[in-house]
Amino acid sequence: MESVQAIKQRFGIIGNTPALNRAIEKAIQVAPTDISVLVTGESGVGKESIPKIIHQLSHRKHNKYIAVNCGAIPEGTIDSELFGHEKGAFTGATQTREGYFEVADGGTIFLDEVGELPLTTQVRLLRVLENGEFLKVGSSKVQKTNVRIVAATNVNMFEAIEKEKFREDLYYRLSTVEIHLPPLRERQEDIHLLFRKFASDFALKYKMPTIKLTDAAVQTLTNYRWSGNIRQLRNIAEQLSVLEQERTISAETLVSYLPNSSSNLPAVIKTSKSESDFSSEREILYKVLFDMKSDLNDLKKLTLELMKSGNTKDVEKSHEGLIQKIYGNDTEDDEAEYEEDPIQTSEMLSIPEHTIQRDIPEAVSDKYHFAEEIEEEETLSLQDKELELIKKSLERHAGKRKLAAAELGISERTLYRKIKQYNL
Repeated sequence: MESVQAIKQRFGIIGNTPALNRAIEKAIQVAPTDISVLVTGESGVGKESIPKIIHQLSHRKHNKYIAVNCGAIPEGTIDSELFGHEKGAFTGATQTREGYFEVADGGTIFLDEVGELPLTTQVRLLRVLENGEFLKVGSSKVQKTNVRIVAATNVNMFEAIEKEKFREDLYYRLSTVEIHLPPLRERQEDIHLLFRKFASDFALKYKMPTIKLTDAAVQTLTNYRWSGNIRQLRNIAEQLSVLEQERTISAETLVSYLPNSSSNLPAVIKTSKSESDFSSEREILYKVLFDMKSDLNDLKKLTLELMKSGNTKDVEKSHEGLIQKIYGNDTEDDEAEYEEDPIQTSEMLSIPEHTIQRDIPEAVSDKYHFAEEIEEEETLSLQDKELELIKKSLERHAGKRKLAAAELGISERTLYRKIKQYNL
């Protein structure tokens, strides 16, 4: 078994961080077996090196090694790419095509960004992992393959499972052994080593002297939060090598190449969503409609009870909770205030049908009565429309609230509460 240092030299891996050494050790130990491996880590940490180590140290090293970027293949064609298709399986399938699992039989497939796989493809992949069987697109013939799968992702798999974007059974099948590569900010002692290696490579590539950092620049380089990890560090080294005439780089010069260098602190992001939050106006409308439906059902229930018993007090006593839910906590206060109103309430006036305006809709529930008046291009708010209707009705009936309430299709007590609300 090769040593960790020998593997680093062979595959060009630079760094002495214990976490990096541990990841390489696990790759060396798991390589001779055929179990599936999941490589995790942020984007740009060099996850593609681990599958190469595993393949080269395994008994499959003389067979094919295929790396597939799952996030770069369109959802409609990824099944065809991975498993192949038969002639005529879909529009444009002019001939039978072999998929990666068929081509790499006996070798290793590296599925990069496996968290981006569609759910339908995840089902097919699970079958391959369990018994080595797969179906070509448009075929009913089961084919066998002997492929070792090494997957990698920068996605938080547990969050993806919770959001139902990744199958839990597939995750546990892929992550028989999980190898985590640390981000560059957790490998501070390796940052300058990597920078020097990149600077030397670019000096050779572009045939120019190698750039060097001052002590202050080294400190700045080490303390910077590398969000893009090794890939970002390599790009900064290339920019400095090509653009700077002075071969000794100061801290001030380095800072000018670092994006968002004024603050290296991570942003605090709220990941949980409140149940009362709405992501769109459609959800708000749905909630209003559901509330209206619930209140209508409650009113129907109360009306049916009143029709059956005919005793208002008994119904009010037996359905106290339901009445409280519909009319709220201020029912008793409003009733007490209304009883003190000087308006005569001893007799009810009957209103002929022809006196009610046709443009006033029949009320179903006073809670959402005026919502029915809103049209698609209506510019007034609900409150403005409601206020306008109440004013017009009171003007037509010379301030007589009983007649106005009858016309509006609401109770006189509700009208009194509205009048107090709008200071009429």
